[in-house]
Order: sequence, then C-alpha cells, then structure tokens
Amino acid sequence: NKKAFVELLFWKSPAAVCEMTKGYSSLREDEGTTRSRVPAWTPQEEQELRELYWKYKEVEGGDIIAAILAHLPMPGRTRRQVVKQLVRM
Repeated sequence: NKKAFVELLFWKSPAAVCEMTKGYSSLREDEGTTRSRVPAWTPQEEQELRELYWKYKEVEGGDIIAAILAHLPMPGRTRRQVVKQLVRM
C-alpha cells in the first residue's frame, strides 16, 4: 500500500504496530489489546459500585474514587476502571 506511510504519522498501540509490521490480521483472536483483558463488570459489581458512589458522593473534601476503591469488595480494579464505569453508568 503506497499510502501506508501516513499511518506512521499517528500514535499507535503496540498491537497496531505489530499488525502494521507483520501484516494486518496477524494477531490471533485470543491476543488483543489490554481492553479485551479487562474483566467485565457484573450486575452485582455495578450495583455495589452504585451504592458506594451514593454513599460517598456527599463527603466534603474527600476523594470519592479513593473511598470507593478502599471499600470495593472486588480486588484488582483500578482507579481508571472505576471512573470509566461510573461515567458509563
């Protein structure tokens, strides 16, 4: 492709660079970006997150996300995952 050089002008993820260098569709289906490895939120987890948000949203001068993470029963969730899920909900 003569216009492939244009793709090099923009930031790429490691997976996209691998595809560009090895050929498109070179990634197997079980491999992917980090987003696909993030476990999905279950309805129970969403309900617990919602309850914790309503509990800590009125706290003055406190970091709501830090309080939620401290009381979140699911280990392994990052601050970014919690924020993205709250915005999505």
